[in-house]
Amino acid sequence: MIDDVKKWVGAITDIGIALLALAIVASLLFGGENMMGLGNVVANIIALVKSFGDAGLAGLLSLFIVASVVKR
Repeated sequence: MIDDVKKWVGAITDIGIALLALAIVASLLFGGENMMGLGNVVANIIALVKSFGDAGLAGLLSLFIVASVVKR
């Protein structure tokens, strides 16, 4: 049962990462203001990375955790 949940969560994470990559490319090609309902994805990611940097050591650890999840 737990293995099924892990597979399910992994599949949803993979889909989310693929959709994020698609949103980044579309935002760069068409501009953030032209992304109907999605907003400016690139500006949001820049703000997220900046918030990691402003948080000091806790931000660095959080960034490491997020990077390890994405790297998978």
